[in-house]
Amino acid sequence: MKKDNAYRLNVGLIIVNDSGKVLLCKRKDNHKWQFPQGGINKDETAISAAKREMFEEVGIKFQSTIIIGETEDWYKYEVPKTKIKPHFKKRGIVGQKQKWFMLKLKHPINISFENNPDDEFNDYAWVSYWHPLSKIVSFKKDVYQNVLIELLSKYNKEFKNVG
Repeated sequence: MKKDNAYRLNVGLIIVNDSGKVLLCKRKDNHKWQFPQGGINKDETAISAAKREMFEEVGIKFQSTIIIGETEDWYKYEVPKTKIKPHFKKRGIVGQKQKWFMLKLKHPINISFENNPDDEFNDYAWVSYWHPLSKIVSFKKDVYQNVLIELLSKYNKEFKNVG
């Protein structure tokens, strides 16, 4: 296992609508699907980064959601060497260390990519809880599976009658 400082601190967001569907976004660069996620700045806590990233990446204000769960632990994944961004390579970063939050929308929301400074996504879909495992890039799949398993009880508590 690599040293902790070789992993960029990051938050992952599982946003759930009132039908129990989760928000999955399609990346422009590789056409793969993922949950919104983003780095934690030096002056931020994980929750403040989650609030900022949610607005930047998908245009949802934190006040429009309620937190229904978060992971106890941080999850790590390594990015294949050929896919690491040059500015991360220079800093010796090999992957991400993530804290995950599950948030439920209080009311229907229009998803918007207008606020994203990195212009990462070009499409989105509301999908069933386990569907992201069939769409995520392989190097993130274990993290997604472990996070979905960890947060499943919180999801089930909120969405008892959703198939």
